[in-house]
Amino acid sequence: MDKRYSEMTEYELKQEIAKLREKAKKAEQMGMVNEFAVLERKAAMAESYLLDPQSFVKGEIYRIKNEPNQFFKVDYLRGYFAWGFRLTGDKVEALPISLLEKVD
Repeated sequence: MDKRYSEMTEYELKQEIAKLREKAKKAEQMGMVNEFAVLERKAAMAESYLLDPQSFVKGEIYRIKNEPNQFFKVDYLRGYFAWGFRLTGDKVEALPISLLEKVD
């Protein structure tokens, strides 16, 4: 039976992330774009459980990893997700905190 990310140890999370990244790599090589995107998002969600949500501050602006020139303003945090909006849009969305980088 599969465990939830919240129930996994740090070691188990790192194993899961490696497994998901390997599957994503294979999906990309096979041209399965949708499968690749799903697996990458699952890996990002698992990575979020290795971070401390309290280190992310509401009202702050963060760079979105792997998306050049995309920034995200955090309105609030709920669990391991930051809710807010991209500076280039006005639609509220949630991103796993592992996708956010501090802006220098």
